[in-house]
Amino acid sequence: MPKRVMQGTVVSDKNEKTVVVKVERRFTHPVMKKTIRMSKKYKAHDEGNDHKVGDVVFIQESAPISRDKRWVVISAEEAK
Repeated sequence: MPKRVMQGTVVSDKNEKTVVVKVERRFTHPVMKKTIRMSKKYKAHDEGNDHKVGDVVFIQESAPISRDKRWVVISAEEAK
């Protein structure tokens, strides 16, 4: 089964080897028929501390790395 890949924006890079990525999703409300934007933050592993606040990154599911981290930052080529 393929691992999930999501695109988001880095909102925090203060932790060592970790970035917090905000992923936004849009969907139509089933009753109101209005487009709704919802976002969620994920902690992702960034081995080289390469990414800074504001960067658009792809994250991929992985085995648990720590109590909160279950995602890894990947390059755009790997996401395709």
